[in-house]
Amino acid sequence: MKLADRIEFFRRLRELNPHPKTELLYDSVFELLIAVMLSAQSTDVGVNKVTRRLYPRANTPQAMLALGLPELRKAISTLGLYNAKAANVFETCRILVERHGGEVPRERAALEALPGVGRKTANVVLNTAFGEPTMAVDTHIFRLANRTGLAPGKTVRQVEDKLLKAVPKEFLVDAHHWLILHGRYVCKARKPDCPNCVLRDLCRYRDKTV
Repeated sequence: MKLADRIEFFRRLRELNPHPKTELLYDSVFELLIAVMLSAQSTDVGVNKVTRRLYPRANTPQAMLALGLPELRKAISTLGLYNAKAANVFETCRILVERHGGEVPRERAALEALPGVGRKTANVVLNTAFGEPTMAVDTHIFRLANRTGLAPGKTVRQVEDKLLKAVPKEFLVDAHHWLILHGRYVCKARKPDCPNCVLRDLCRYRDKTV
C-alpha cells in the first residue's frame, strides 16, 4: 500500500474515532496488566465481568496476594484457562512486590519476564498505559493487516514489524486500537462488512462482500 493510501487509511480511522481506547476496563496500570493477562482466549466483555467483581476486592499486587490463589482461581473461573491464568497472575503479583516495589515496570524486558506476559501483552501495556508506539498484533489485527494489504505477513511478528514501518508516525500511538476495533466490528473474520467500511476503496481484499 502506497504511503498516500496509508495516510488516508489512518486519517479516516482517526476521523471516525479521534481518541480510541481499549474496551477492557481498568483504573490503573496494574489493573490493565491483569485484564490483558486474563483476556487470552477470552472476550473483553467476559474479562470485564470478572474484573468488575475482582478489583473491588483486590486491585493491587499486595491485595491480590492477600486474596490468595484459591480465591483468585474461583474469582476468574468463568474464563478459559482460568487455572493457568490464576497461577500466572499470582506469581506475577509476587514478582511485582518483591522486585518492582509493587509497580508495573515500563521496560519490555521486565514485563516479558513476568509469568503469563508475552510480547503481545507487553505491547498492549506499553502502548495503552505508557503511550509507547508499539503494535500488539492479535487475531483481528493479523487478519486486517493481511486482508487489506496494509502489512501482509505469515507470522504475528512479521506483521508487527511491518506495521511499525507501514503506519505513518503521526498515527502510530493510536494505530493498535483503531485496527483492533475495525477488525472486531467491521473487518470481521467470517463476513467482513465491506459495504459499510470507510476503507473499502483503499483495501486490496479481492473477495469484498456486497
